[in-house]
Amino acid sequence: MKDRSAAEGKIGERFRKLQGDLTERARRLFAASEALAFGRGGVAAVSRATGMAPATVRSGIREANALEEGTKPPMDPTRSRRPGGGRKKATSKDPTLLPDLKALVESTTRGDPESPLLWTARSQRNLVDALAQQGHATSAPLVARLLKELGYSLQANRKRLEGSQHPDRNAQFEHINEVLRRQLDANQPVISVDTKKRELVGEFKNGGRELRAKGDPEDVQGHDFVDDELGRATPYGVYDLKQNEAWVSVGISHDTGEFAVQSVRTWWTEMGAPRYPLATSLVITADGGGSNGYRLRLWKLELQGLANELGFPITVCHLPPGTSKWNKIEHRLFSFISQNWRGKPLVTHQVIVSLISATTTKTGLRVRSRIDTRTYAKGRRVSDRQLAEVHLEPHAFHGEWNYTIHPAGAEA
Repeated sequence: MKDRSAAEGKIGERFRKLQGDLTERARRLFAASEALAFGRGGVAAVSRATGMAPATVRSGIREANALEEGTKPPMDPTRSRRPGGGRKKATSKDPTLLPDLKALVESTTRGDPESPLLWTARSQRNLVDALAQQGHATSAPLVARLLKELGYSLQANRKRLEGSQHPDRNAQFEHINEVLRRQLDANQPVISVDTKKRELVGEFKNGGRELRAKGDPEDVQGHDFVDDELGRATPYGVYDLKQNEAWVSVGISHDTGEFAVQSVRTWWTEMGAPRYPLATSLVITADGGGSNGYRLRLWKLELQGLANELGFPITVCHLPPGTSKWNKIEHRLFSFISQNWRGKPLVTHQVIVSLISATTTKTGLRVRSRIDTRTYAKGRRVSDRQLAEVHLEPHAFHGEWNYTIHPAGAEA
């Protein structure tokens, strides 16, 4: 018994030495020769010593016997198996499977016809059931593999459609770039402004995941109903393009033109004035809609008040319609805030402020934030007389999008 155990151990030792240099076929033939040399119980002994399945060892023995007897032609030395071996593909056994699957998903196909990547609105489970009704024996993994062969994959929605393109869109971006270039070359402040998505405050689910002890996820409310006491948070951001710094006012009231300009005023007091003590002008880039939209009278009236306080003109350049996602504050500030608080319930306004203030990037982004406890009236109207008091100078190119507001008493 000890001799057989020792022999088995030597088989394992020889196999480990040669294993890295043996092809699949060579391993089978090695196992076959060792099993035949071992004698009775050789298949089991070799299987234990090498970890190869007994069926593989027996297959090697049959192959070795066939070579010795000459009952089969020699195999190509570059191959490990004879042609035609292995399990048949499902599409070979069922030739109509692939065409029927393609027919099922073609009616629900989405995507760019020029793109090699397609996707389908049907789930894999529904496709398996539909194929079964047609007499096909399939499974979810098989359907997933076949869909991949057809060029399909499961995809989530992506916000990319911006509506119709304005004929002067590119020209407007060129105008904005030129205004910003001159302003930055003169070492004058340039800011990008916008309102981030309003957030529910309280123990609500926040998209994403964070590291926690295994099996200990943070519990949140089962339904996203507004908490009457905590309400919502409205972050309004002001991003300094030159300094890579930002201010975010977290409002607890309505998102209005007054709130937007007050956020710019707070940025100037807290961050802008110390950075630009010799400033003689300010340039703002903003979306075409929302609380800082180019049609909003209140936005312009409040900017007039800010220009009067600063004592220098404020130039505003609005992004053309349908390009809000191109605003620099979106991908230089808001995207990183979202990454920083992903998976964290925004339980209080102070937690929101803390998470915003803790946002940093490898390029050195610095963010400051504070709660704005003021109440901003919704639906505040600006009369024609009030609008006429705004010292607004429209630019020659699309004056509705590009304009300068001068301080009261200053010459335009």
